[in-house]
Amino acid sequence: MVDRVLGVNAYTTFTLLDGELEGHGWRTDAPAVLNVATGGDDEVVLELELDNTATDDVSPHADRLALSPGEARELAAELESYAGRVED
Repeated sequence: MVDRVLGVNAYTTFTLLDGELEGHGWRTDAPAVLNVATGGDDEVVLELELDNTATDDVSPHADRLALSPGEARELAAELESYAGRVED
């Protein structure tokens, strides 16, 4: 990914996932980076960046979401549940 906002290294959670950008009236597939990190002592941070070279509709940026430890566990449980549904 050119002009990357997030740092990507050996510790990045997922690199080059299949991502999708969607807006009003358009949709574009793009490689994505998804990372989980700590944001200080009391939060878990999800970071997502899609390759901005795949579209002209979005300027280079990364999205971050701060979760409390409880919210992170709730999200993990939801992901586990949906993964089970897909496998079934």
